Amino acid sequence: MPNAALYIQILAGLGAIILMTAWIPMIMRKMPLSLPIFCVLAGAALFTLPALHPLAVHPLQHPIAVERLSELVVVVSLTGAGLKIDRLIGLHRWALTWRLLAIAMPITILLVAALASSLLGLGVAAAVLIGSSLAPTDPVLASDVQVGAPGEGEEGEARVALTSEAGLNDGLAFPFVNLAIALTSLSFGTEAFGRWLLIDLIWKLLVGLCMGYGIGRVLGYLTFHLPNVAKLSRTGDGFVALGAALFAYGLTQLAGGYGFLAVFVAALGLRHASRDHSYQHRLHEFAEETERLLMMMMLVLFGGMVMHAGLLARLDARIILFTSLTVLVARPLAGFISLSGSQIPRWEKVVISFFGIRGMGTIYYLAFALNQADFPDPAKLWSIAALTVLVSILLHGITVTPALQFLDKWQARPNTDAGRPPSM
Repeated sequence: MPNAALYIQILAGLGAIILMTAWIPMIMRKMPLSLPIFCVLAGAALFTLPALHPLAVHPLQHPIAVERLSELVVVVSLTGAGLKIDRLIGLHRWALTWRLLAIAMPITILLVAALASSLLGLGVAAAVLIGSSLAPTDPVLASDVQVGAPGEGEEGEARVALTSEAGLNDGLAFPFVNLAIALTSLSFGTEAFGRWLLIDLIWKLLVGLCMGYGIGRVLGYLTFHLPNVAKLSRTGDGFVALGAALFAYGLTQLAGGYGFLAVFVAALGLRHASRDHSYQHRLHEFAEETERLLMMMMLVLFGGMVMHAGLLARLDARIILFTSLTVLVARPLAGFISLSGSQIPRWEKVVISFFGIRGMGTIYYLAFALNQADFPDPAKLWSIAALTVLVSILLHGITVTPALQFLDKWQARPNTDAGRPPSM
């Protein structure tokens, strides 16, 4: 009976949080708050209940479950990101994206790894792991700064850059996570580095891109261009988006490529197979709703872990300083360096550089690496990552609404000087 009562309490609590997940975004639309903040606070409060307190467990107690759950959230989020970008991919059209990926991301990894080594005393492998785990802009928690739904026209330079960056850099971080795993081996040397360079950095990226492109083209044809009786768009079922995501991810992983990269590229292919078809909205809506539900569950659990499972047990002044420098200096500095020389106004550069949000991708990469190799003091690594994600959720969640309102107001002024902010 006690177990039955606990089960019913969990169902009731889950139902309440799902309802809040649907209502809270409407309530907070103009407020300096975000749904992720609400979910973390709800988890922190919910797991204070005596019946639920034992369920707040440290990630090291269930490492495979944490890896798989975070992996699923990222896959669904990447699909949603790809399905809502109206702008066609291109060298010039995505110029800011290429700058962020080729310049900002490597600089961020180097800066964060250097901070982790010098400030926290981590070894080379652990420092590279922290750097690569904290470098990607999260596609899950960055939804507030991304473009709108398909065809809505909410595609300013800042939103397009952050959406496309979040869609691609989760896959591009993987080679460096794999490098951190390789560095744990005592036999790592020139031969191992060459293998990493050819296989993890070049081959798996190419496989991910090619598989994503091919799967996107095939699914786009099956969905929109078959004879009317057979094409998938006639079903009207939004869960086709989830099927496409899982199919692209699984097939690419089996082929030895980076599935995250393939999922986003396939979603882009599906989006642009028939840009004006009404079915695009149904696909995006289902992906977005699924993403919000999965995100809600993960962040509620995260809130419980932070408050009641000792996730921040290894916290000290140096980790707090490290987190502050990572969120407030490393990413913004790297982003601003990468955008130097671009023609966009200074205020857009500030927004793009600042909103490099950390979240589910960080959790996944850390869980994945710790399940693949033995890193010293994994509890400390979890405390470092958890505090950084928590600070990012709170800081970026509070500032995103006023920052984007400010930017939209500035962009709406027809005669605004590029370097002068609007009057508030």
